[in-house]
Amino acid sequence: MRQELLGDLTRGPLGKQIFFFSLPLILSNLLQVLFNMADIAVVGRYAGPIALGSVGSTSILVTLFTGFLIGMSGGVNVLTALHFGARDRKALAETVHSAAILCAVVGLLFLGAGLLFARGILELMNTKPELIGGAALYLRIYFLGMPAMAIYNFGNAVFSAVGDTKRPLLYLSVAGALNVTLNLLFVIACGLDVAGVALASVISQYVSAALILLALFRRGGESYGLRLRELRLSRSRSKAILRIGVPGGLQNAIFAIANIFIQVGVNSFDATMVAGNSAATNQDPIVYDVMAAFYTACGSFIGQNYGARQKDRIQKSFFISLAYSFGAGLFLGVGILAAGPRFLSIFTKEPAVVQAGMHRLRVMSLSYCVSAFMDCTISASRGLGKSLAPTVIVILGSCVFRILWVYTVFAHFGTITSLYLLYVFSWGITAAAELWYFLRVYKREVAEL
Repeated sequence: MRQELLGDLTRGPLGKQIFFFSLPLILSNLLQVLFNMADIAVVGRYAGPIALGSVGSTSILVTLFTGFLIGMSGGVNVLTALHFGARDRKALAETVHSAAILCAVVGLLFLGAGLLFARGILELMNTKPELIGGAALYLRIYFLGMPAMAIYNFGNAVFSAVGDTKRPLLYLSVAGALNVTLNLLFVIACGLDVAGVALASVISQYVSAALILLALFRRGGESYGLRLRELRLSRSRSKAILRIGVPGGLQNAIFAIANIFIQVGVNSFDATMVAGNSAATNQDPIVYDVMAAFYTACGSFIGQNYGARQKDRIQKSFFISLAYSFGAGLFLGVGILAAGPRFLSIFTKEPAVVQAGMHRLRVMSLSYCVSAFMDCTISASRGLGKSLAPTVIVILGSCVFRILWVYTVFAHFGTITSLYLLYVFSWGITAAAELWYFLRVYKREVAEL
């Protein structure tokens, strides 16, 4: 048990612990962002604006499926942290082995769905005729990596829940470096443009999945390690994983569906605006994924301390994580806005595309920090084992609200600025409701400890 206690999040100074727990996650997320940005940059600079627009037109669909996988892994993370904090070795082992199978199955299902329905969904989104061919090709190749992505997210969730955030960073670094190298080889040397970028992503995803699986099997002596003889579904653990993970996955997926309506709004403008939006959306993962590291920390710390019945540390974990994520969103948003044209020039050589992208940067840069109140509170509620109600709230407050905005406010004004403003308004409304729910749950659940 001594080795497992190295990941103990139930003792020590919380401010320092949460920061250093989150730091490898931040670096891991930023590396992934930088590698994805390299994909866009290589396509935009060496294959032209049509290829850039094609890849950018797929971002909502990619987010729809990958968001569900991330939500599923959130359920794995919470339950692993809960059983790890409670020192329940049997429940922990059953959870990890059941989760490995469930995540792999979901990844395979998404692979099939992506191959079958990619072009049809792109057509429903009114993707520009000159972009749809490249976009459909990119998606069909990219979705070959869905099973690998599901396995990596599973392994990342397990290691993060037990306090080891450095190992996933190492594996992602290796896979990401390979991704960039293959991008340059396939796009520049082989002239494969969007197909080359997608193929490089798939190969790197399988490398990261193989590395993290190998690491879990090598830790077979630990309760959170994988053992072939124990790879089976536990009915009770599977239900628990699905009870928390599916609502989280659906939340992310429905967010993406709502964002499809936003993409339809963007597609109502000319190809230059679509390409500018595609370039500017590279700001989103930089800011979101740094903030998301603190959300992961929030769920892991609250889960372990809830399992260990450490009442005083639950509330402190929430407020410290919230402060970190808010500060990160504000700092990064303003910083990227200040770098505006230089940032956008990474992805395109066209001055008109840069100018179009600045519309998005100006609106979004001061909006990101508001989302911390929503997402951090959702993670805190899930850390206490509550997932369904936060999902319903976020669907109504953000997803449904965004769709209504597109067909009312945006339909009335018809400007790109009126479209982008829906983000901050939807985050603010949802955050208020999520905070109200969390305070109710906290008073009821923590009072029983």
